[in-house]
Amino acid sequence: MRVLVTRPLGQADELLRRLADLGHDAAHCPLIAVESLGDDPVHVSGYDWVIVTSANGARELLRRAAGRLPRVAAIGRATADAMGSADLVPRVSTQEGLLAELPRPAGRVLFAGAEGARRLIVDELAADFVALYRTRPLLPEVKPEADLAVLASPSQARAFAALGTAIPAVTIGPETTRAARDAGVCVLREADTHDTEGLASAVEAVAKER
Repeated sequence: MRVLVTRPLGQADELLRRLADLGHDAAHCPLIAVESLGDDPVHVSGYDWVIVTSANGARELLRRAAGRLPRVAAIGRATADAMGSADLVPRVSTQEGLLAELPRPAGRVLFAGAEGARRLIVDELAADFVALYRTRPLLPEVKPEADLAVLASPSQARAFAALGTAIPAVTIGPETTRAARDAGVCVLREADTHDTEGLASAVEAVAKER
């Protein structure tokens, strides 16, 4: 099965290898670029919790953090792994899922994420917000052809939808599924675990159903 991987440059190799090991024809077609929003220190001292919702946000926070990190809440195992560890990884990989499991009162909270991120956490916790990066959609020179696409973030889902292709997709988690379906993408399966292995397993499940 030909599988399209839409992750940015430098972030797709592990998934491409895993899909190839499973016997799929895995093709990389990056549909977003990740751009840092600066190099100034992000002062984390004095917070009770830092919340990160993506691996990109986690990497940028570690690069720019000044002071001792407080407790960390991360949406998704891949995000927690990018941080090195996390004190809370909610069972449901959404902002709603994190809010349901975060101990209350949460105290002073910093949400470190993407420019334009959903503000549910900010609004619910009166959290401070720092935008560390933005994603920019990419348009391939030739419209890709594949049996299945792998979407690992809402921004990838929206960029994929903009191609106007009928290729169905698997997604990494609920927020990506929602973004994909809202944009008109046919989602066949959502990963059970929100990481590379979960995506590979979702691809395998679709392949077995064909």
